[in-house]
Amino acid sequence: MGKRRRRSRIPMEPVDVQVESLSHEGRGVAHVDGKTVFVHGALPGESVRMRYTRSHRRFDEGRVEAVLEASAQRIEPRCPHFGVCGGCSLQHMPPEQQIQFKEEVLLEQFRHIGGVEPTQVLAPLTGPTWGYRRKARLAVKDVPAKGRVLVGFREKHSPYVADMTECHVLDPRVAERLTDLSDLVARLSCRDRLPQIEVAIGEATVALVFRNLRAFTEADYAELTAFGQAHDFAIYEQPGNETTVAPIWPASPRLAYHPAPGEAEIVFQPTDFTQVNHDINTSMVQRALDYLQPQQQDRILDLFCGLGNFSLPLAARAGEVVGVEGDRQLVERAQENASRNGVGNVQFHVADLAADNETPEWLDRPFNKILLDPPRSGAAEVIARVGDLGADTILYISCNPATLARDAGTLVHDHGYRLECAGVMDMFPHTAHVESLALFRRTS
Repeated sequence: MGKRRRRSRIPMEPVDVQVESLSHEGRGVAHVDGKTVFVHGALPGESVRMRYTRSHRRFDEGRVEAVLEASAQRIEPRCPHFGVCGGCSLQHMPPEQQIQFKEEVLLEQFRHIGGVEPTQVLAPLTGPTWGYRRKARLAVKDVPAKGRVLVGFREKHSPYVADMTECHVLDPRVAERLTDLSDLVARLSCRDRLPQIEVAIGEATVALVFRNLRAFTEADYAELTAFGQAHDFAIYEQPGNETTVAPIWPASPRLAYHPAPGEAEIVFQPTDFTQVNHDINTSMVQRALDYLQPQQQDRILDLFCGLGNFSLPLAARAGEVVGVEGDRQLVERAQENASRNGVGNVQFHVADLAADNETPEWLDRPFNKILLDPPRSGAAEVIARVGDLGADTILYISCNPATLARDAGTLVHDHGYRLECAGVMDMFPHTAHVESLALFRRTS
């Protein structure tokens, strides 16, 4: 008979601790009897009263109950739900200090994981710190005990939906309607079978996708249509997987954005991947153009290209662009966007970039410049092949500094590249999420 795993007991009484530093997740780091404790809501240098929330073999977790001696950096969070809602983790820190923290995380990961240092640290890309979220998944829960339907983000490290009436990081066109959305769902026949509302916002259209696990009735459709008309929202339903998403009102909504001023228009569906922060995306695309300097003689490879967020602006200047993406539907829409904008020097291919396949057809000719924008897992499966292509310039867009640092180490130590510059982009203000870019030049 196997050994039964012993559960760690959580101490019941609060403990006073001295916070030493900040973890990569934005939690205060303290020690109690030699054991590391990660404290939500604490800042370095503070003395706080902490209550344990979880206990693990090698570390514990807790949350601040009272600040006994505050850091000079501490500010009053703007949102009354901060600390309960899991949407933000750094509202108690000024935005400029948040950026400095994220830059320190990026540089530390480069050193400790990749064994590399950028020759130049770029000035951070920043934008509006409030009302910036144009993509979000709002959880929905009918809670009879509260007498209402909860609509919002989930509580921090909890499956429960936060009881919130406002949100300061969500686009205000939706944030100001959380109570209205709660009232709307309460009037639907499937209020107990509607777990999520997905928000997707283009330049002119706000779309809401209602994930209904039970079919809407005619009365439901009337309620949803009236709500969309009253607030100028495009309303969709999703009774199954993403292929079942269909408009309710109007009959043919149109979601679109421009990656940068004057660039090709990108039309998308509400469940497609697009960047959360439109302002930062605009700056990011412009920086990519500035550093890649696409010319007519260039042949550029765009890996993990999605809808063509970078591919289409690059193709407006380069001789040829090849975009590769694993999601077939995104590739189809990228091709449609190219055709719609009259861009004829770009081609898109579907490929699983995490698979170790034989040389694909889109690698039949060399590229002199490469852009990568992988998911959080990074590009480990493709980075060696990228390094072997011998491109003069590689621009890596990252949403995870740890995997960026790992892949940077491979390019620098194994493939003869120099990490010329790198910097952070504040795609998610008030969170510990670090978005960054890194530019590599071939040295051998």
